[in-house]
Amino acid sequence: MKKKTLAKNEYDSYYQLYLNLVDEETELIQGFKEEHKKNLHFYQNIPVEKLHYQYAEGKWTPKEVFQHIIDTERIFCYRALRIARKDFTELPGFDQDAYVPNSYANLKSLEQLLDEYSSLRLANISLYKGFSNEILKNLGKASKGPVSVRAIPFILMGHEKHHINIFKEKYKI
Repeated sequence: MKKKTLAKNEYDSYYQLYLNLVDEETELIQGFKEEHKKNLHFYQNIPVEKLHYQYAEGKWTPKEVFQHIIDTERIFCYRALRIARKDFTELPGFDQDAYVPNSYANLKSLEQLLDEYSSLRLANISLYKGFSNEILKNLGKASKGPVSVRAIPFILMGHEKHHINIFKEKYKI
């Protein structure tokens, strides 16, 4: 299924910013795979001297941003699994500002982060390959708003593009 088939009721308006960064013709599984490959190359080429750089006081380092991207994907795909299995319990949001310092991302090697990122993405691609078209349409509630199983990968692709754009603009990577 392609991004253009998403209906407005399948996601909270908050995520429109991220969805706008994903081409309408992007196909769910293929897009997830292609973004993984492209973004993995980007992360592998972050200069060592930039890994702990902060463009302003209190801003996250590239390692922390990368860990945030990983954590967000893990949480969102957990949500997808719950909704896919018809557990429609409303799922809470998460405090990204608590997660980042407690991830100790700056103590991890880039190789560790790359491994976690790839392992997670490949597992999530496998997860999504197991969802039927009917399951992909399941709609749940997370962070006080609607979200469908099929909207989540597109939100994640846009979220990652958003941060890569910031890497390029603010971190000069």
